[in-house]
Amino acid sequence: METYITSELPETLFAAFPNLDGKRVSITGHSMGGHGALTLFLRHPGQYRSVSAFAPIANPTKCPWGQKAFGGYLGEGEKEGWRAHDATELIAKYPHDTDILIDVGTGDNFYKQGQLLPENFQKAAEAAGKKVQVRLQEGYDHSYFFISSFADDHVQHAAKYLLA
Repeated sequence: METYITSELPETLFAAFPNLDGKRVSITGHSMGGHGALTLFLRHPGQYRSVSAFAPIANPTKCPWGQKAFGGYLGEGEKEGWRAHDATELIAKYPHDTDILIDVGTGDNFYKQGQLLPENFQKAAEAAGKKVQVRLQEGYDHSYFFISSFADDHVQHAAKYLLA
């Protein structure tokens, strides 16, 4: 999936639509896609101008859901390699300034179960001197209603960088 999002899809889009500016690209996602957006942004410095996420699994090496997924996809014996795919582990190594927007609903069962861990990401970012805004949205859950309620903020966040 990483090469699909970082290479194959952009190459196809930019070839099909030559008026697209390949230097003005942002990334966002929801849940596991939010995890992907954060990690791809951090693993590919300079490829994306901005990143935002809705209810991302922000520290998968520290939550049961992430540990199960990483064990299945990356191998149980490869726990050191898991860190290369964990946004909380990657943020300190990112070579540029950041301005990351994350929204999480306080009514989200995944959040309440300790699966998302945005506070771990925020602490790691702050320790690394990186700007991140984690907004806990009171009463919202993991649904598309949650996403649609704050989508404009994420579009405006990306627009700050895409229109600059």
